Amino acid sequence: MLDEFLPFAIPWNGLLVSGACLWALALYVIYFSVAEWMMVRLQTWFDFVEQHFLYPDPDERERTRLAREGQNAFNASLLSIIPFLGAGTVCSWLMGASLGSSWSISLGIMACVGGGIFQLGRRGN
Repeated sequence: MLDEFLPFAIPWNGLLVSGACLWALALYVIYFSVAEWMMVRLQTWFDFVEQHFLYPDPDERERTRLAREGQNAFNASLLSIIPFLGAGTVCSWLMGASLGSSWSISLGIMACVGGGIFQLGRRGN
């Protein structure tokens, strides 16, 4: 599909991408408290930047406050995924290099299931 729009081909390994996404999901679920902490910090930073640099007029800032805060929360949640994608890529690549690509995906699925069970048990207390 991208070949239709771009004049050059982008080589990519489907097993590495799927393994990286599985591992990123597993790490995100396991370390959800870290992801929440990053979201809060990013949203605070976005609010600070908008308040002091983009909307210096207090009337305009207050008029559009709800929409901007919602957009900042959305952007912060999207940006908090990036470190987990990087760590998931590293985990997938290490598993693929040591055990093979199929094991990387299988262990990624097991890590997702284990992380989900861990979070369910942790939130039950």
